[in-house]
Amino acid sequence: MAEKSKILIIGGTGYIGKFIVQASTFVGHPTFILVREATLYNPAPHKSDLIQNFRNSGVNFILGDLYDHESLVKAIKQVNVVISTVGYAQLNDQDKIVAAIKKAGNVKRFFPSEFGNDVDRVHAVEPAKTTFAQKAQFRRLIEAAGVPFTYVSSNFFAAIFVRTLAQLDATAPPRDKVVILGDGNVKAVYNREEDIAIYTIKAADDPRTLNKILYIRPPANTISMNDLVSLWEKKIGKDLEKIYVPEDQVVKNIQEASAPLNVRLAISHSVFVKGDQTNFEIEPSFGVEASELYPDVKYTTVDEMLDHYV
Repeated sequence: MAEKSKILIIGGTGYIGKFIVQASTFVGHPTFILVREATLYNPAPHKSDLIQNFRNSGVNFILGDLYDHESLVKAIKQVNVVISTVGYAQLNDQDKIVAAIKKAGNVKRFFPSEFGNDVDRVHAVEPAKTTFAQKAQFRRLIEAAGVPFTYVSSNFFAAIFVRTLAQLDATAPPRDKVVILGDGNVKAVYNREEDIAIYTIKAADDPRTLNKILYIRPPANTISMNDLVSLWEKKIGKDLEKIYVPEDQVVKNIQEASAPLNVRLAISHSVFVKGDQTNFEIEPSFGVEASELYPDVKYTTVDEMLDHYV
């Protein structure tokens, strides 16, 4: 059995980052997270339990900062794999990670902060178009730098999109009416954050994912909005009123909305109207599918997720 890689997670206390830290320790990788001094010794109330949980599970904390090149290089020199899970505001600063990886010279795999649609295969309108384009541009920078990579296209986070049936203003699945963009027949993909994290960690030492896009597109979680609503209706024993919004109206709504709603609406348009999560085949030349690569992972299905909210 080959020795497991040492993994550094940058952004490990963030939304998807915390799941990836937990998965890394669970699978048995020596796990490191880059933290600022303030986060470690004086964490915000909602992060203090998280830091303690990380301590309890044997996570190694490395003091450093994305904006401090020397501390970044020093941190990266201690590991073999770097996973960035930085948030939206720091996406454009990930070039600092690439520069530090080049300087350190010991990294065998880099996962940039992606965890959404495959940005090279989208048909988005503004403002999502620019966001996706920036991520795609960063991919080109990684490739030009010759840094070995895996891009994770995890599609939708279930705790956000299944929990709300993709209703932008909801906090729980609706029980009266549901707004459906387009005709509701376009398929999207919903994955539990814990499953996304396990698939990501499994890919870290896998030669089959080297310089490839890892698509998390399990068959049972690749469903249309009409099917998602229908599943929910069966569970609650009630039919919902369905409001279908044609594409021209969706585009008009995006243009009239202000940030951040316009971005979220534009992403929804890309997925539910244009079908950008499922409108292409995964070709071996550029990608692999996680549930096929790792049949041993028992992923949670959308059907099972919905049970949680009944």
